[in-house]
Amino acid sequence: MGIPEENIYPHATGAAEALVAKHQEPQDLVFYAGWFCPYVQRAWVALEEKGIPYQYKEVNPYKKEPHFLSINPKGLVPALEYRGKALYESLVLLEFFEDAFPGTKPLLPADPADRALARMAIDQLNKTFIPAFQRLLPAKEPEKQAALREEVYEALRKFSKGIKGPYYLGEEFSAVDVAIVPWIVRDYVLAEHRGYNRADVSPQWKAYADLVEKRESVLNTSSLRDHLVDIYDRYLRNEAMSQAAIAIRAGRAIP
Repeated sequence: MGIPEENIYPHATGAAEALVAKHQEPQDLVFYAGWFCPYVQRAWVALEEKGIPYQYKEVNPYKKEPHFLSINPKGLVPALEYRGKALYESLVLLEFFEDAFPGTKPLLPADPADRALARMAIDQLNKTFIPAFQRLLPAKEPEKQAALREEVYEALRKFSKGIKGPYYLGEEFSAVDVAIVPWIVRDYVLAEHRGYNRADVSPQWKAYADLVEKRESVLNTSSLRDHLVDIYDRYLRNEAMSQAAIAIRAGRAIP
């Protein structure tokens, strides 16, 4: 019998399913995705924001199929093939989209110093908020939940200090917003099961989160909650077998 994640719902639903249907024609860029994955949504939102032509291919990374492993030996989504080359890692893909498609809408500022500051904000998210989010999910004891919830709040308060408004860098939706929005879309899991409340972070954070989750590219790459809840239930019960879940239980960095 395979691990539970092998039996996840096989395809996107809702608005995301409709978007997938529009991206089945062959293209130079083939996007390998798992509808449920926040890291996939990062890259997917970027593709939509930039208007880059792509062919969407749904894969179940937990099945470790040979063809997909030849593209990403780690067996993780997102990944892509572009003109005979295989690329992966969500933030690497964001940088690739900027470099390979210069005529599209930029998601990073033109000024080198401002670009560096944007990358610093993204790096901060990856090192603080996202690991704290992932650690809070499986926490069962009330005391542990409270401590980890405060870690989430502190990471978000620090992030919020840099929000220029309405988006992180100002008027334009950017790579920083792309980097965090998949977890904003999924924070209802923490709200319903771990006592999280956007308003408890700060009014600025709540206003920002309420805005970015309504972005068209975000709505269009989001599946219905029903099947996503099934996946997060495994994390809440501390039974998930993804590489991230295993790393959290072992006290290691999230791969």
